[in-house]
Amino acid sequence: MDFSHVEGFADHVVIRDVRNFELAHIFECGQCFRWNKQENGNYIGVAFGKVIEVEKRENDVIIYNTTEEDFKNIWADYFDLYRDYGDIKNILSKDPLLEKSVLFGNGIRLLRQDPFELIVSFIVSANNRIPMIKRAIDKISVKWGEVIEYKGKEYYAFPSIEQLSAASQEEIEKCGTGFRAKYIKDTVNKIYLNKIEPSGEYDEKYSIEWIKEQNDDECHKELQKFMGIGPKVADCIMLFSMQKYSAFPVDVWVKRAMQHFYLAPDVSLKKIREFAVNKFGELSGFAQQYLFYYARENNINVE
Repeated sequence: MDFSHVEGFADHVVIRDVRNFELAHIFECGQCFRWNKQENGNYIGVAFGKVIEVEKRENDVIIYNTTEEDFKNIWADYFDLYRDYGDIKNILSKDPLLEKSVLFGNGIRLLRQDPFELIVSFIVSANNRIPMIKRAIDKISVKWGEVIEYKGKEYYAFPSIEQLSAASQEEIEKCGTGFRAKYIKDTVNKIYLNKIEPSGEYDEKYSIEWIKEQNDDECHKELQKFMGIGPKVADCIMLFSMQKYSAFPVDVWVKRAMQHFYLAPDVSLKKIREFAVNKFGELSGFAQQYLFYYARENNINVE
């Protein structure tokens, strides 16, 4: 456990003596799209139908607009606070090449996000830039999600499967998803039809819960049955919402980091993934986040 205890107040909680927790490392490492930095350095985000503001003050973390009950039921798991990241960093740092990345991104934690939201979000992410991804997901949330107020401002929850199933492909495209609208519509339809009619043609193969229960290799394979989900997007969904920690998403930054630290520049993405999973095993996903953050923040290039 990476904190000592939590104290509840009228409109916030204080998590005392938090270790391995830095706001920028967590929210800027490519795993989430609904968190935004404020002028005071805090981050405001929307998750699980709620809006919260997070502040780091010395060794304490303050979560505003929440209760102690919600911390125990939602945020402790969301921020993966019951895991000791010190142990993970010690193991990964035995690799002298990875040690530099671990030190640089020492406050990274893997968020436990909602699988349906992540499936849609990472379909949007394919061949896309983070500002455009965030804008599209916000537009989808504004159009079909529930409104939530905080500090006099309106925020929007990500829509449920039922809410988004009512959207047409054209409406989804107008949210800035481009060619990915077709993939989103098809995937949401499959998930929705399975949910309302969990027998026959749409039997459990399209059930998010069923896919999440499979072992890592099966989960990776089953996710790719949805339109718009290839190996990298499947790895992202597994890692950031299904707690499958052998996943190793390979994007341009991870490819550069792996080439820079470990491999010759002409190795394929599939080979890089296989190499990483063999090397890092059950900690592959954690290694991926340290490598991604290091490579992107330091603008690593391969000659």
